[in-house]
Amino acid sequence: MTTKDATVDKLSFPRLIRFNKIMGFVHLIQGTLMMLFALLWYPNLDGLGTQTFTIPVVGNYLEFIPGEGLVLTTTETLFELPFLPLTASFLLISALFHFIIAFPYKEKYVEGLKQGINRMRWYEYALSSSLMIVLIASLFGVRDIAVFALIALSNAAMNFFGLDMELLNSGVTKTDKKINWLPFIFGSVIGLAPWLAIAFYIGVNPNLDQVPGFVWAILGTYFIAFNTFPVNMFLQYKGVGKFKNYLYGERGYIILSLVAKTILTWLVLFGAFQP
Repeated sequence: MTTKDATVDKLSFPRLIRFNKIMGFVHLIQGTLMMLFALLWYPNLDGLGTQTFTIPVVGNYLEFIPGEGLVLTTTETLFELPFLPLTASFLLISALFHFIIAFPYKEKYVEGLKQGINRMRWYEYALSSSLMIVLIASLFGVRDIAVFALIALSNAAMNFFGLDMELLNSGVTKTDKKINWLPFIFGSVIGLAPWLAIAFYIGVNPNLDQVPGFVWAILGTYFIAFNTFPVNMFLQYKGVGKFKNYLYGERGYIILSLVAKTILTWLVLFGAFQP
């Protein structure tokens, strides 16, 4: 083993695998605590916040009414989104994928990192971040099941473009001018869709002054976190500073994911106590 190989720093493959194990446990602990709070403690609170924290999901259909023609009618509530358990679930999804990476998938994980690819990251983001943006959209008035589906699928598609970016550019050096930026561009475009939906609902809301402060904090936090991920990828493929090493960006993704999910989780928990 060379001196360089013997220098076990934060960017070595074994340390990254260990880091995934640690992050898996951190997400698992937070997710479990949130789930226990949501299912065991929160429904029994007396005088603190609302007794239930759910979001009604509705559907719309056309009904023929004699004398009026086709009329758009809102259905009864199709189901309720249990907000706190779903918040816990995106932490538990992250924990699951960290453990998959660190245990049964670790050899393929290392093999992929050597090529500048982490498939599991994008699959996890497609699930967890889509759930996160759906929950955030619901706080600003989105209720239609079709809108929820489009928000989730467009966000998932954005992450699949991230995976495509890595697959298409696998093995391309950071000084090579042949990097294909189309997946990055297409992903950025489709990634705007959920935010446009949220912006629309904010724009037509005549009672913005009644929106609780924690909701704005959640929106701002996620918007900032949301935009740090493409910045991380951009710096990787531009080879800026330490980002010339793909593993530096990989560690960055892991940290950004933890910070975003942790802040959102505790903001939601704080918000659960609000009137």
